[in-house]
Amino acid sequence: MPALTTKNNTILITGANGFVASWVIDTLLKRGYTVRAAVRTEVKGQYILEQFKSYSETGKIQVVAVGDIAKETAFDDAVKDVDGIIHTASPVHLGSGEPSEIIEPAVNGTLGILKSALKFGVSVKRIIVTSSCAAVKERQETRTNIDETSWNESSIVECEEKGKNAHPLDMYSASKTIAEKRAWEFVAEHASEIKWDFVVITPPWIFGPPLQEVTSVETLNSSNMYWYKAVFEGNFFGANPETDPAHGWIDVRDAAEAHARALEEPTAGGERIIVCAGSPWVWQDFCDIAQGVDPKIHSIGNTFNTAKEHSILGLEYRTMKEMTDDTLAYITKKGW
Repeated sequence: MPALTTKNNTILITGANGFVASWVIDTLLKRGYTVRAAVRTEVKGQYILEQFKSYSETGKIQVVAVGDIAKETAFDDAVKDVDGIIHTASPVHLGSGEPSEIIEPAVNGTLGILKSALKFGVSVKRIIVTSSCAAVKERQETRTNIDETSWNESSIVECEEKGKNAHPLDMYSASKTIAEKRAWEFVAEHASEIKWDFVVITPPWIFGPPLQEVTSVETLNSSNMYWYKAVFEGNFFGANPETDPAHGWIDVRDAAEAHARALEEPTAGGERIIVCAGSPWVWQDFCDIAQGVDPKIHSIGNTFNTAKEHSILGLEYRTMKEMTDDTLAYITKKGW
């Protein structure tokens, strides 16, 4: 299936008011695409229209309210007359009581967009789903050269065996793993009917300056909240700031660029692609950089193999310092 090689295409982006999706929208609009931004309610879409006012005034971005994405028919109308779909919408938090509270919305939302595209997306050429390296590596695992053949099975087992007592990271990881597995299964089961091809982008921790609506520190997206607490409060997420979590990261703007290139690169079709700027790392690295100190070189932790990304997408990643400097500038502008 050929990728989207022209710029006169309309792309549906789900979870459009989110951290990653906001930068995906920005990236695609600057490339010349028309964007259909899917949000839960019209109210949530107003900020998007204002943020991209020059584009909304010319009709290059439209907002569509889809309601609860866990409802199977939520995207039925949204997928009509679009050429590509980028599905970023999925719960990202560590506050679930039961694993099902985060797993079911993730799975139902992902399968829902695929089912709607199969039924009503007659012009769709490519669908990209944003997964996570949480679906690739086992949470407690420490090894090198983790690639796209790896799956996080242990977090699923953890949730099955411990239920509400499972570690919150295992609940989140299980949601991403199960949702992605079910998506690949759906694509395989309906291969004879599908007219589009399928790509999965798997980033690790995503940091960087927000573009979505943020009214206070408390309303930052989860990963940036942990970053802020580490750098400004010395409150580290994990057992030890010098050893945990010690795995990959990527700047949100590079993650957005990866999604755009995955739309356009023909060889991306049918691929699961890890996008990672650097690994391993620890929270103290960001604190050091913020204070003008060079971070240590770590021999511990996981290393993600990005050979497939380099050969297909060819990203040039921002450095940890660039990401930190730009995020600090954002926070300074906010007056926090």
